[in-house]
Amino acid sequence: MSAVEFKGVSQYFANEPALSNFSLKIQEGSLTTLLGPSGCGKTTALRLLAGFLNPSEGEILVDGKDISKTPASKRGFGMVFQSYSLFPHLTTEENIAFGLKLKRYSETQINKRVSELLEITALQNQAKKFPHQLSGGQQQRVALARALAIEPKLLLLDEPLSALDAAVREQLRQEIRTLQQSSGVTTVFVTHDQQEALALSDQVAVMSKGKLEQIGDPVEIYSNPSSQFVAEFVGASNRLPVVRSGGSSWSGMGFNFAGQDSGTRGIAYVRPEELEPVEGKDFSISTKTFQGGHTCLELVSGQASLVVEVSSQLGTTFNIGDQISLKCSRTDPFIAVDPK
Repeated sequence: MSAVEFKGVSQYFANEPALSNFSLKIQEGSLTTLLGPSGCGKTTALRLLAGFLNPSEGEILVDGKDISKTPASKRGFGMVFQSYSLFPHLTTEENIAFGLKLKRYSETQINKRVSELLEITALQNQAKKFPHQLSGGQQQRVALARALAIEPKLLLLDEPLSALDAAVREQLRQEIRTLQQSSGVTTVFVTHDQQEALALSDQVAVMSKGKLEQIGDPVEIYSNPSSQFVAEFVGASNRLPVVRSGGSSWSGMGFNFAGQDSGTRGIAYVRPEELEPVEGKDFSISTKTFQGGHTCLELVSGQASLVVEVSSQLGTTFNIGDQISLKCSRTDPFIAVDPK
């Protein structure tokens, strides 16, 4: 297990910054996800950590030692790519054993370690098969087992689930988390998928335009975004126009919130599940969408519209055209204040 720190790291391509003064601490034994849209710099950060790139500025520390100039082959990290990158001419067990053979482990050690990983990843029955004989999910398990075989200081995962269908992705997501926790290896996971990030991580680093927007545990990131970008990128939110009515009080669309004591106008970000239908006639139900365990109601009032998420049992009591009012369980949502 190892701790990682990016200290003021910048990376330029053709004089354009892919990362800009990027600083981040990753705790030993944790699973940290770099989350953000395409082009935000998350993969660049991972490639710098892996040693495929050298930073233009700044330092990357592992256990307090600067590894910025250390070749990738000398870092002792395991890495899993989106494309799996398995050796097509090697069987499952031979793929897993590959790194161990390079490190000149004894045959006894190799057989023991491969056997352990086949069992951990439930690949015992696939040991003699070649990659083309395996499903996508099985190939990804082989890639994970191969990366873990050498007992790496760090495990780096670059969007490893994005090529899989939803059911397999969800299953493997949990398997990755279980493997990480049982091995205790410090893991850095890159994804643009918010659901993956929130389900897997000890901490999530949200990135935008080469910079760190917010770092925190999944509950903190979802419940208390610290910037307008995070509020809009992570999860669904209603955007409610509000005005400051005095002190730190804000109001709009019939709601009253607590916020900062500066500015005059802003946007309050309220999650659909934080709104609860009550008796009244402030809104009209325009659409009703059943989504399994919950139902989404879209409400309109004049030019304004809101989305409310209720249990599907409660959803059966509402019909399109019904008029209702709302109350909000959140008194202090994130409010993006208009600087003007």
